[in-house]
Amino acid sequence: MAAFLRNRRDRVRPADVGLPTGPRRRVPGLRRDEVAQLAGASTDYYTQLERGTAQPSEQMLAALARALRLGHDERDYLFRQAGRPLPPTSGAAAHVQPGMLDLLDRLESTPAMVITDLHVTLVQNPLARALLGPPIEAKGLRASFLYRWFTEPDARLIYPEAEHTHHSRVFVADLRSVVGRRGSDPDVRSVVTNLLRYSAEFAALWQQQDVAVRREDRKRIIHPQLGVLDLNCLNLVSEDGHQRFLWFTAPPGTEAVEQLELLSVIGLQHMAPDTDRP
Repeated sequence: MAAFLRNRRDRVRPADVGLPTGPRRRVPGLRRDEVAQLAGASTDYYTQLERGTAQPSEQMLAALARALRLGHDERDYLFRQAGRPLPPTSGAAAHVQPGMLDLLDRLESTPAMVITDLHVTLVQNPLARALLGPPIEAKGLRASFLYRWFTEPDARLIYPEAEHTHHSRVFVADLRSVVGRRGSDPDVRSVVTNLLRYSAEFAALWQQQDVAVRREDRKRIIHPQLGVLDLNCLNLVSEDGHQRFLWFTAPPGTEAVEQLELLSVIGLQHMAPDTDRP
């Protein structure tokens, strides 16, 4: 595993992952500190991985696969070399295609992210993280924002209360489309079964049999410093339908244009309290 990490680090050029190429670089590929930054780890910890003296978690392996732009087969090889089981296709450690990551790197002035069809956040760019907050560290059902929407009231604080009914209907209709594509998947069955058990609101909406993939929407997002941002939310769906690339834009001529510009300046400096975000 250590040798494989070193080899792949040498192959990735800074421009491939949105990093500047300075004139004083001594290595053609990435430095250890750059891989650590991209994977959300400390440089010391990543150095231990390349020396073979640390055992990474499944979440760290997924983050490394994204940072190093590994293909699907390479990601599987990395997990096997680390002695870890391959992650499910719909969980937080699901593999993100390098093409989606490349697109994410190019949208520097637009909040963008990749999620699963069960609304598990896989990766965000800095502006999406500043707008929505970082994803919560959770496994299983709670990793899904869709599941938390119907089971944890705090998950709804990101949207004005008057719009909660609309979002609930959209979430349920979207989940119906997921069931239509892969209803036999145990992750999908688990989400539906538990929501029917624990959320009367979900159960009532589920009985209406509405089906619609959520391809675009108008969202009013509550930001702790900027107030309410009225944004367009659009998404591209992967070929297999399991993942979605989301990005947020401000309608021309609206206050949200200036708010997004200010957000790019504020970044993560506001350090908002940890709350569930989509």
